[in-house]
Amino acid sequence: MTQFRLTFLVGLKAGILDPAGQATRNVLQHMEYQVDDVRIGKWIQVIVSAKTKDQALAIGQEMGERILSNPVMEYFEVTVQAYEQ
Repeated sequence: MTQFRLTFLVGLKAGILDPAGQATRNVLQHMEYQVDDVRIGKWIQVIVSAKTKDQALAIGQEMGERILSNPVMEYFEVTVQAYEQ
């Protein structure tokens, strides 16, 4: 088995209200940054053992769908890299 690093980006779907993003946008605009929109999300890393990169990706897809995101309100993206300590 080989170790892989799964990196997840989880964010709210379009059309879902993001109060934290709106507050951050307001502060940035108040500080005179030209910002049109801000969306706040999560960044998650998980180390898994798998036989292949494709198997690690399949594990990551399942984790994202079942545990790490709320499919009603959130989308997720997962990337896979070989992990070396």
